[in-house]
Amino acid sequence: MGAGVIKSQGQKGRRRRRSTPMAEINVTPFVDVMLVLLIIFMVSAPMLTVGVPVELPKTAANSLPSDQQEPLTVTLTAEGQILIQSAEIEESTLIAKLRAVAAERQNDKIFLRADGAIPYERVVQVMGALNAGGFSNIGLVTDVGGPAFDGSEG
Repeated sequence: MGAGVIKSQGQKGRRRRRSTPMAEINVTPFVDVMLVLLIIFMVSAPMLTVGVPVELPKTAANSLPSDQQEPLTVTLTAEGQILIQSAEIEESTLIAKLRAVAAERQNDKIFLRADGAIPYERVVQVMGALNAGGFSNIGLVTDVGGPAFDGSEG
């Protein structure tokens, strides 16, 4: 893989010159390994997204533009659990945890994912807790393809 030896040509006879080392590095195996790693990371990166299975309601709204910072997500499951990213949080500690997270983040954007079976009153209560925790830019996450008010299917 590395360096080789170049034998000197020329002088035939009693005196022999030493072989001089070749100072070139063969980078082909290195490039092969890097391309394989690139393919592995390209394939595995979409599978690393953290999510809790929730049946999101459908809407005709367009998706929000993405930011540089990873979005913070709060999830309400059909069983009534509250999760920040993928960690379950007790309702009594939700505002304190949100304030701690808000102090470390640069922006106040947060996404709320709620199961479609959750009553609207419960969703609004959690939105109030998000606001009290320091997040005023709340985005509701939905699935696309729902009905629109003009009678067409999204």
